[in-house]
Amino acid sequence: METLTLEAVGKTPAEEKGIETLASAQTQLARAVALLGYDEGTHEMLRRPRRELQVSVPLRRDDGTVRVFSGYRVQHNLSRGPAKGGVRFDAGVSLDEVRALAMWMTWKCALLDLPYGGAKGGVAIDPRDFSTSELERVTRRYTSEIMPIIGPQRDIPAPDIGTDETTMAWMMDTFSVNNGFTVSGVVTGKPISIGGSLGRSSATSEGLFHVALAALKEEGIRVDQARVAIQGFGKVGAEAARLLAEAGARIQALSDRYGAIYAASGIDVSSLTSHVARTGTLVGFGGAEPIEHAQLLELSGDLLIPAAVEGVLTSDNASAVSARIIVEGANGPTTADADRILEERGIVVVPDILANAGGVLVSYFEWVQAHQAYRWSAREVDERLRGRMLEAWSLVRSRSSRDSLSLRDAATAMAVERVADAHRIRGLYP
Repeated sequence: METLTLEAVGKTPAEEKGIETLASAQTQLARAVALLGYDEGTHEMLRRPRRELQVSVPLRRDDGTVRVFSGYRVQHNLSRGPAKGGVRFDAGVSLDEVRALAMWMTWKCALLDLPYGGAKGGVAIDPRDFSTSELERVTRRYTSEIMPIIGPQRDIPAPDIGTDETTMAWMMDTFSVNNGFTVSGVVTGKPISIGGSLGRSSATSEGLFHVALAALKEEGIRVDQARVAIQGFGKVGAEAARLLAEAGARIQALSDRYGAIYAASGIDVSSLTSHVARTGTLVGFGGAEPIEHAQLLELSGDLLIPAAVEGVLTSDNASAVSARIIVEGANGPTTADADRILEERGIVVVPDILANAGGVLVSYFEWVQAHQAYRWSAREVDERLRGRMLEAWSLVRSRSSRDSLSLRDAATAMAVERVADAHRIRGLYP
């Protein structure tokens, strides 16, 4: 099947990237639809977002000047339950990017058999350029603008790139104040003190870790002999590096937005974490040598984890990738063209909708706890996370073997099938 293309003439770089990201998501869906034999009407229903909201987000800066940013919230599908998905603050946020991310959230929730549809949101702002008080005002204004379509039974936001538990606290408070009472379940990823779940902050990395170990085992690679490269040393990459290092893996390469480092004998992740806490970057770490960002993706090794942003593995570099296994920590890090090249080369790609689903899984646990007004122990959360992630891995691996599909095609087909079944059973109104 040919890769879908969308018109990108006269667009900004962020808009062009969003168009490419959406094209990759739509190509993956088209492949699943073809595999499942669905008609064009079903394909169109699955392809189109259920609801989109684009808003202006004005900000009065600390110096009294006013800036206006674009904000978005896209609800892709609601057939299996309320929408669920993160909010990112990033200068590159665009409507097409959010559309793609919302679609992937639909498949991710369905694959993990969560009673959610997919959503995503964001504001086109670089949080590094603004004070804490300015970011609070942006968050509260954005929340007030999307308030008509969010809620614990409608759409439940969570943290993503450029946002964190503090952002979620501001969102929850804004929603609650406007409703006249505390609504804990309106967001997930909150601080523990106001209804967050134990284990949520590390959930994406924990889930990634369990799936990575399963993939290594499947390929006959002992974790204590595995050579690992991780792109991104943020919320997901840093914790994944720690977990894999503690399990005995050799972390040879890491990167952040400022630079990349390599050590053939392995990087001391604990020392690096201390260095980053002091300096704000892994650049300048004495226990490794600097390399180019592009080199990290092409290093010879057993496991590559792209855990930064979408669209980093493309037709331009996929032929040079040397890792035996790729486990996608970011959303959409591999374009459709790169996917085809990697599959032809026999490189195992564990798709994002499975590999990084630990975050939304524990967000679901947090939402359930909010409805119960009860907190689970860290052990309960960890055990349920591991069990659900490995169950999903086993089902995807079985479907892949049974139907001779890549892991991505198997996972996407399973997820799309569940969403389509829900839509069919509910019927079309009116």
